[in-house]
Amino acid sequence: MLPRLYRLIPRLLVLGLLSLGLVACGPPRKSVFPPTVSIQEMTVRPDGQWQLTVRIQNNSYGGMNFRSLDGELKVAELVPVRLHAKFDLDIPAFAGDITRVNVLPTPEMSQALAAAAAKGSGGSVPYGVVGRANAKPEQEEQPRDFEFHGNDWLSPVPGIANTWR
Repeated sequence: MLPRLYRLIPRLLVLGLLSLGLVACGPPRKSVFPPTVSIQEMTVRPDGQWQLTVRIQNNSYGGMNFRSLDGELKVAELVPVRLHAKFDLDIPAFAGDITRVNVLPTPEMSQALAAAAAKGSGGSVPYGVVGRANAKPEQEEQPRDFEFHGNDWLSPVPGIANTWR
C-alpha cells in the first residue's frame, strides 16, 4: 500500500502544477463601469449658444478610449436639448478629461439662466444630463455604449461674465 502512495504523490503534484499553470495563463480581467458625465463649466457665447466644458470621469479599473456622447441636457426642469459630440479621448483608469460641446438652448432655458444671474453669486440653476457615451475599454476589441445620468447645479462665476460652474 505504501509503494502505491509514493507513486501517486508525484502524479498529484504534476496535476496540481498543471492546474496552476492553466489558471495563470490568462490575463486578469479589469472591471469596467459606466463613466460619470458632468458640466465643469458653461459659457454663454455672444451668438446665444452655450459652450459646455463636459467632464468625463472614467470609473473603470482599466483605461478607455471615449469617442462620443449622445444625450440630453435639461436645465431647470425645462424641455431638454440635444447633447452630442464626437472626439477621441484616451482616459486612464479612475481619471477624467474634458471635451467641449456647443448647444443651442431654448429661449426658456436662457430666461432661467438670466433669472438666476440676476440673483448674483447666490443664484443657481439645476441641470441634468442623460444619455450614452461610446467608448472602447482597453481589453475589448469593439467600442460599446455606456449609459450616464447626472444632476447638479450651475452657478455664475463671480467676476467672469457669462460663465457658470
